[in-house]
Amino acid sequence: MEEEIKAEFEKSGFSLEEEEQILQKCLSFCINYKLSPSDIVSSWEIYYLNRQLNGSMVQNDDMDGFLSHLQNEQKDSIIKEETNLHIYSSNDVDMILNDNHEDSQVGSFDTPMKEYERPDSEQLNSTQGTNGRPSSSSRHMNNHLTPFGQRTNKFVLQFSFNNPATDDEAREQDVESMEDDVIRRVRPSKRCSLQFHQSLPEPGCRFMHDRIEDRFNSLEARIQRHTMALVASGLYGEPTDATLASQKSVFVVGMVCCDGEGHLNEKSILLQGSVEHSGGQRVRLDLQKLNRFSLFPGQVIGIEGHNPSGHCFIAAKVVDSLPLLVTPNTDLPPAKKQALDKEFQPTSPSMSGDISLVIAAGPFTTTDNLLFEPLEELLARARRKQPQLLVLLGPFLDSEHPDIKRGTVNQSFDEIFRVEILTRLQDYAEYMGNAARVILMPSTRDANHDFVFPQPAFDLHIPEDLRHQITCLANPGLFNGNEVMVGCCTVDILKQLSSEEISRISADGSSSDRDRMGRLATHVLSQRSFYPLYPPAPGIPLDLSLAPEALRITSIPNILILPSDLGPFVKVLSLGETSDAAENARCICLNPGRLAKGIGGGTFVELNYHGDPDRTNASIIRI
Repeated sequence: MEEEIKAEFEKSGFSLEEEEQILQKCLSFCINYKLSPSDIVSSWEIYYLNRQLNGSMVQNDDMDGFLSHLQNEQKDSIIKEETNLHIYSSNDVDMILNDNHEDSQVGSFDTPMKEYERPDSEQLNSTQGTNGRPSSSSRHMNNHLTPFGQRTNKFVLQFSFNNPATDDEAREQDVESMEDDVIRRVRPSKRCSLQFHQSLPEPGCRFMHDRIEDRFNSLEARIQRHTMALVASGLYGEPTDATLASQKSVFVVGMVCCDGEGHLNEKSILLQGSVEHSGGQRVRLDLQKLNRFSLFPGQVIGIEGHNPSGHCFIAAKVVDSLPLLVTPNTDLPPAKKQALDKEFQPTSPSMSGDISLVIAAGPFTTTDNLLFEPLEELLARARRKQPQLLVLLGPFLDSEHPDIKRGTVNQSFDEIFRVEILTRLQDYAEYMGNAARVILMPSTRDANHDFVFPQPAFDLHIPEDLRHQITCLANPGLFNGNEVMVGCCTVDILKQLSSEEISRISADGSSSDRDRMGRLATHVLSQRSFYPLYPPAPGIPLDLSLAPEALRITSIPNILILPSDLGPFVKVLSLGETSDAAENARCICLNPGRLAKGIGGGTFVELNYHGDPDRTNASIIRI
């Protein structure tokens, strides 16, 4: 029968990682639940799609979750056969022991009320647990049987950056086993100082007034800034018009465009010049002489080459990043020199302090309910790890959640956000004490917030005694924590660049060129923009009339956080023209992944920054 199971998996396009162990478990599932090999593989395909697993490899780590899925299928089939059957759970036991009335706990025996369907007063009273005591909402959540709650391992180390092999995980398990009997509460020893560089636009701003003129002015300003920076570096000549026919090698600056509505390719690349040098005209680019390039629509680049016919510019060299330090040329006119002094400041990451962070991006609840179990687990982990700064990035109330899309919730989005998210964060802040800080950044997928990008911060009514602990930041945003500069943006720019970028890597190219995720993240820093892609991806409400300066990266941050649906990572990016990495600017870029993925848990990042990337350690934790 094991051979039949293996054949069914291969027939469906799946391969087995630890074949012997997986086949033994699947055989026991077939025997216990009276399933045929084809039935077990069909159930795996449903589980695979619901969990949104990557790849076609069946892994042994997923078998525990698969078992829970089979148990739920069996329970559902029994309920369908016997419509009047009531399956008793711990909720019924609590109701009997507490001698509560039926109508105060459940609407009927067949349909227990969900947490977000209860009256406001009951929810607020049930979530006020502080001082280390679990709130009644968390007890209700633990009693609610869900696939997420049936995990065998709560936290699994998925990736480690600069972390030596230690016994920390073993110690952590010992601490968790002690927490049921002993309340362990050690507050962060040092309060994190916060300074916000930019948080635009302001809450309550007007939007949807984006004009063609505003878009043109924003794009033109980007080209002019790049031109001024490249000229001031002294490494390149004065830019000229790329559309003029010339046999001489010239230097031009412009924005990459596509000649149609499809994706960019080597035959469809156009270069749009500035109004100052070419009147905003476009010319076709020929990249055949280049052995290395990486381009996407909206990217501003400098190119050395010539245009023999006036219709096609033949590129010999592409400059796709700005110089790190710009020192204006003394021969420039005083007015232009003053503009350069004001426009460009040293952009290399400076020496900074130490900070510990826990970073997570939404969704914060699984797709089968609105119990926000992953968020509860994250906050429990943060209570044990005692980070100085907890960074939570939207979406918090995901507009793509099935219950939100169907409109089956009985409360407003603001009420759900206040009860299920904000109250939990207030409990966390009270428990951790004054030294702990929390930063919230919205997403364009938040159902309870403005659908625009750049996006204003949440306008929350936080109690006076907690306002210095819970801070809201606009999307995108830059801030300093303990003199460590951190940049964040919740729009999935990495995934969007991945679908639009075209590149050519030579056979002897460097490892950084072959690292596609690192190359995509480097584009954000090289363009000095949180969203360098233009036209924007479908579904992105880009409004360049609102606050175009909010998209600019004025200084290269020490830490760059770019949440994405792509695989989570922590990488050190090196920016500079020299081959010596020590002379280049280095930035730690990370994608924490999604805290909830389908009906299961996702990933988040724990990071301890100690002045520079070499002394920094980080871990990607799977929940």
